Amino acid sequence: MIFVRHGKAEEYTGSNDDYLRSLTDKGKAVSEKMARVLKKKEKNPAVLVSSPAFRAYETAAIFARVLGSGPEKIVLKESLYSPASLKSFSLITGELDEKTDTVIFFGHNPSFTEIPNLLSVTGCEVLPKSGIVCLSFLTDTWKDIFRGKGSVEYFLKPDAII
Repeated sequence: MIFVRHGKAEEYTGSNDDYLRSLTDKGKAVSEKMARVLKKKEKNPAVLVSSPAFRAYETAAIFARVLGSGPEKIVLKESLYSPASLKSFSLITGELDEKTDTVIFFGHNPSFTEIPNLLSVTGCEVLPKSGIVCLSFLTDTWKDIFRGKGSVEYFLKPDAII
């Protein structure tokens, strides 16, 4: 289970629609670099699930392209738009085919810091923009993913990589 926080987006001014904010040029570039790093770590195809907010979807589309998939493969879930909850994630994973080995979620903070923190044994630090955290679970079924049972496989921060 991989969590990717969306890249740097246009500032929210109150007069623009938060839902429609796009990534900045820097946000696009950093997301592309992080997608390349993830591609080196993950060899198996993954299901991509994104918040429908444009900045999250745009990040997911960049990752999909780099990972060799198309944007049409991205599943949009309104429940991932802030604030997503642990229940939101369990409902989504409950819909996954048990043959699916990896799911990559694209979304927003604070949820994308809070949920990995709740799911992992050791907890997680704040997930930065374009950051990636991967959790693994000792189970063969998505239905057996529980709070405090995951192990952090890797935590990738753009500042440490780029």
